[in-house]
Amino acid sequence: MKTSPAALAASAFLASAPFAQAACSNVQLAQPGWTDTALTSGIAQVLLEQLGYDAEVDMLSIPIIYESMASQEVDAFLGFWDPAMTKYYAPFKEDGSVVTVSQNLQGAKYTWAVPSYVYEAGVHDFADIAAHEDEFDHKLYGLSPGSNDSMIAARDSGDFGLDDWDVVESSEQGMLAQVAREVKRGKWIVFLGWAPHPMNTRFDMRYLTGGDDFYGPNFGGATVHTQFRKGYDAECPNVGKLLSQMRFTVEMENIGMGYILDDGMSELDAARRIIDENAQMLDGWLEGVTTLDGAPALPAVKEGLGL
Repeated sequence: MKTSPAALAASAFLASAPFAQAACSNVQLAQPGWTDTALTSGIAQVLLEQLGYDAEVDMLSIPIIYESMASQEVDAFLGFWDPAMTKYYAPFKEDGSVVTVSQNLQGAKYTWAVPSYVYEAGVHDFADIAAHEDEFDHKLYGLSPGSNDSMIAARDSGDFGLDDWDVVESSEQGMLAQVAREVKRGKWIVFLGWAPHPMNTRFDMRYLTGGDDFYGPNFGGATVHTQFRKGYDAECPNVGKLLSQMRFTVEMENIGMGYILDDGMSELDAARRIIDENAQMLDGWLEGVTTLDGAPALPAVKEGLGL
């Protein structure tokens, strides 16, 4: 009795499937130290661990995230802000080493901001800043090194008379602590602002016009996307399906980020609470997904998290 080549191929595929699944049991995510991506990556990590995977989230600068995805040391990134981060992504998009697979958030924005009392004093646009160099102490406040290319490009462009200003690079928490100090004293400061983020309710702040060439129109209006290293969704389709189906809302992220920044929760504790408060989202996130050993994902996650 002869076995056809097609049957042999099918048998080989079925025999290799458990090994392929096992090879995907370690999932490497990365985030750049921003609270929004720490939260969303934390949500992914919680779900993956409930499904039996060993998931890890590394904090890396944006250029290193892309280099690590290209070298296949990082599997996925949930924080590609389009268009603000297109310059970072461009070479990796061109060579195909990193692919964008889904949009996970809409309604975001990302550009320079000032306290409302500075806005009311006449600073409405990037072009208004240089006239108040003494009040601003020749400083623009950004995020960690490697995250401020757009701010540096705007400064160096010559368009706004800011060529000799300093870009103060710090962590997200460090930048916001500086904003809080200056607001408390009624001092002037221009800083990188974005939504979703609790800063929008913590501070009375306004976003500036004029940055379209560097951050995109509509105050850096953005969508946020999930990206994989080349071939990851084919190698690990179950994990790929979960991560590509995850969608978030601005309100959800504002609340979850508040748990981290205002209430002092860890990223994973905040993620668990957000999942608990938005359990209806699990249906869409886990549709067609299984545990590592092949059981339906939804009941396993609900049971594991006590939902």
